[in-house]
Amino acid sequence: MTKQTSEYNKSHNSIAYLDNASTTKVDSRVLEEMLPYFVEIYGNASSNHSFGKKAKDAIDNARTQVSDLVNCNRQEIIFTSGATESINLAIKGYVESNAHKGNHLITVKTEHKAVLATCEYLETKGYEVTYLDVDENGIISMNQLKDSIRNDTLLITVMYVNNETGVIQPIKEIGSLCKEKQVAFFCDATQALGKIEVDVEEDSIDMLCFSGHKLNGPKGIGVLYKRNDIEISPLIHGGGQEYGLRGGTYNTPLIVGLGKSCEIAKLEYNYNIKELNKKREGIEKYYETNNVGKVNFKNVRKAPHIISITLKDYEAEEFLMLNSKEFMASTGSACNAEIIEPSHVLKAIGIQSPEKVIRLSIEK
Repeated sequence: MTKQTSEYNKSHNSIAYLDNASTTKVDSRVLEEMLPYFVEIYGNASSNHSFGKKAKDAIDNARTQVSDLVNCNRQEIIFTSGATESINLAIKGYVESNAHKGNHLITVKTEHKAVLATCEYLETKGYEVTYLDVDENGIISMNQLKDSIRNDTLLITVMYVNNETGVIQPIKEIGSLCKEKQVAFFCDATQALGKIEVDVEEDSIDMLCFSGHKLNGPKGIGVLYKRNDIEISPLIHGGGQEYGLRGGTYNTPLIVGLGKSCEIAKLEYNYNIKELNKKREGIEKYYETNNVGKVNFKNVRKAPHIISITLKDYEAEEFLMLNSKEFMASTGSACNAEIIEPSHVLKAIGIQSPEKVIRLSIEK
């Protein structure tokens, strides 16, 4: 075990870090890009003097870098504190601004808790939510989705890549259906950016979110892409920043870092995917040839960085503890780490022995 995990070791302390779906290391080039905006170009980007304008120019450049990664207009990018805020802004904001269009939302039982908790909150306000089932691979049925759309359906929200399994949903087909039915489509693409090609135009996505720290950028910064003709209400009111949708002083260093991480992800995409696939194949081969565990979801499209394994002889927590000096990994989403209960994702999929499942998530 030691020899295998050491091949994927990128940390200074000789313990392999295999929990990149939780958070990634900040790229040194990203850090270098950010530093001047902490100590040199520290002006408020909302100020009219030259110091402020330099910061504003850097933010505009970052907005372009982000928009280039997802193929949208620069003006359609809204900076937030992360994907969780973006999810709340998109779903609550859209519902509030478009309540006259209906009272019904559709999502999936395997969505991130931020989506599910937001939908559950809206149910307390009188909205109706349909939670779609998934098959044994974690994929929704397009027929069930079609049948679930009603005359009063406001919004459909489906994540691009599942954060526990790596499984990719049929986003392009979902987007086409939403466009045909004139229902808004929101997509959590937090685990997709930099790992698979994401094009909001080609996929007919109306709103999309992700976080910088999943993309070798800093924590505390995220994005909501919102198509220009989509109206939402703000969660945070203030000085009118982000087109009046997210008040508060611009966090220039983090925005600059996020922009740089998006630029790098776009430029190095082909190389990164090649490296990820190579590492993935090595890890999967090791676990199966040595009879340590079975790789899950082998017959479905997955992002290359997330590997789900059902262990043969150990429960996940025990296995990770026994190997804690060799590598760091997770039993599922880091956002659920304090919740002592089986993964809602694995439960919805119907996977046997969910207590034996570990998630290894790798970097290039």
